Amino acid sequence: MANATGMALRQVRKSYGSTDVIHGIDLDVAAGEFVVFVGPSGCGKSTLLRMIAGLEEVTDGEISIGGRDVTDLDPSQRGIAMVFQSYALYPHMSVRDNLGFGLKMANTPKAEVDTRVAAAAKILKIEPLLERRPGQLSGGQRQRVAIGRAIVRKPDVFLFDEPLSNLDAELRVSMRIEIARLHKELGNTMIYVTHDQTEAMTLADKIVVLRDGRIEQVGTPREVYEHPGNIFVAGFIGSPKMNFIEGTAAEGGVAFAGRTIALGYTPAEPGTAVTIGIRPEHIEVSETGESTFSVSVDFSEYLGGTQYLYATLPDGQSLTIEHRETTEIFKNDTILVSCDTRLIKVFSATGHHLGR
Repeated sequence: MANATGMALRQVRKSYGSTDVIHGIDLDVAAGEFVVFVGPSGCGKSTLLRMIAGLEEVTDGEISIGGRDVTDLDPSQRGIAMVFQSYALYPHMSVRDNLGFGLKMANTPKAEVDTRVAAAAKILKIEPLLERRPGQLSGGQRQRVAIGRAIVRKPDVFLFDEPLSNLDAELRVSMRIEIARLHKELGNTMIYVTHDQTEAMTLADKIVVLRDGRIEQVGTPREVYEHPGNIFVAGFIGSPKMNFIEGTAAEGGVAFAGRTIALGYTPAEPGTAVTIGIRPEHIEVSETGESTFSVSVDFSEYLGGTQYLYATLPDGQSLTIEHRETTEIFKNDTILVSCDTRLIKVFSATGHHLGR
């Protein structure tokens, strides 16, 4: 395992003229941790990554890697290697020459270049491809070469900027597995940017959810899924997204769709408007349960092992249900559904999580 290096960001800000795009980010990354920046387009995740890499100037604040202030250092002096979405391979060079080019430019002895290239090729299982050119490779193979070019530099920290965006769905799955294996094998600190929450949930030791240049929540995949701090995180993490139903707080629970549901606690002053969050996978087609509703199915998606039902509650509000039973349900069916009330989330009018 590599000598992993930690990282810290302290009140990091970025402005373009009078426009602030990163607003005082504080973040600690432990040595050897796999951290994923996730959020919608325009949230600042790639800008933040480029600031860590030294490709964007820091307006204010400090970035340290391995306890060393690198805020104003050149990218080559930071101990980082970056893997881009676009691969950025030289088309006229062989895979071998692409892997070793950066080392050669740094006047690394040829014997060491050859050793590092051979080691990276073995790790990534691209040894048979070393004499090919990028135009003779598939998208997945080109991405392996791009990652290999980072490996040969023996960086303290790997930075990935949406590296799988150009791959088809099947290749994305296999490359996720490859990157997870790579992290386990190398042990380096890795920072990974994506808008794809599946990548975030499957790869991360720690997820950083960003919105409008601010951190909304930091936690393990399980923490941000099971205990979202606000309605934005609850809606962004999870697929299909969480159902949000308008209702009111009640004594010992909430009221919506003509029913009062006991939660075992009072989330707010009874009568206060709240938003109730229920994940599609936490709803089941059932005539029994702690909270049973009759819903009308507007549309059904059958995906083999899973069926997604898009339904309407008695008060007209929408509800998405993940149905995994063998019984097929069709459009215009009226069904009874229930959910485990322990998994219901309640949010205030300002979007903050209320309750336990």
